[in-house]
Amino acid sequence: MGYGGIVPPLIWDRRPEALRAPALVCAFKGWNDAADSASTAVGFVGSSLDADRFAAIDPEEFFDFQATRPRVRIVEGRNREVIWPEVELFEARVPRAPRDLVLLVGHEPSYRWRTFCNTVVELAEALGVQLVVTLGALLADVPHTRPVAITGLASDDTLVEKLGLRSASYEGPTGIVGVLHTACAEAGIPSASLWAAVPHYVAAAPNPKAALSLVRKLEGLVGVSVDASELESAAGDYERQVNLAVQSDPDVQAFVERLEAAAEDDDAELRPPDVPSGDTLAREFQRFLRQRGGDEG
Repeated sequence: MGYGGIVPPLIWDRRPEALRAPALVCAFKGWNDAADSASTAVGFVGSSLDADRFAAIDPEEFFDFQATRPRVRIVEGRNREVIWPEVELFEARVPRAPRDLVLLVGHEPSYRWRTFCNTVVELAEALGVQLVVTLGALLADVPHTRPVAITGLASDDTLVEKLGLRSASYEGPTGIVGVLHTACAEAGIPSASLWAAVPHYVAAAPNPKAALSLVRKLEGLVGVSVDASELESAAGDYERQVNLAVQSDPDVQAFVERLEAAAEDDDAELRPPDVPSGDTLAREFQRFLRQRGGDEG
């Protein structure tokens, strides 16, 4: 079923009608999503606003199924169903806010990024999207004890200044979000990108603190508020658990203290030579978490 001239790879469950000045908010699992921070943030917003799925992007031409494997589940105790790694789309109606939201979440595609992004842009145009926002998270030499640093890029430089973001100066390999922003710019759709910095030494565990920071910045950007008390509680629990783990290992504690000191000066060296490397500490730290049953959490 098409919509406004759009044909597959979009698969429509139904057609959302009369969205008010919608903003499209995207998160992609994988390279762009350190510690699941971005996908957790979008998922939490969708859950808080009772978002409903209305479409998906067929994975057949975009995914390497050996890298992003489908899953099998048992239905009614006997039938096996294959769950493919779709990119799903949800609508969130927010009557008390100035706009509604369209949420896109799924794994970063493996192939045909330009075709994929053009599909997303065509969808945005068909729904009357006025702003595209992507959320991402990256591994960095930052301490878990400090407020999460959020960097941002936008098609309008004044928007970055308004939100009090640090302008990103990164140059190098990019993910699907970078290609999507280029596609939006070529189509004349305003776009912005929010990135959270995640401590690399605890990257294997989901980071609700970074997700919360992304949600708060997103609220200010799109003018939509959510009740984040559940995420705030999870962020507090996360920091307490990491504190206990850090305090149990003198090497890790020394490394974190150096990161805390370096956080006071953006020009400071973040990996001093007289403490173990971040990779070594990360391995030891994850071992500690597993011994404490971290895999269950």
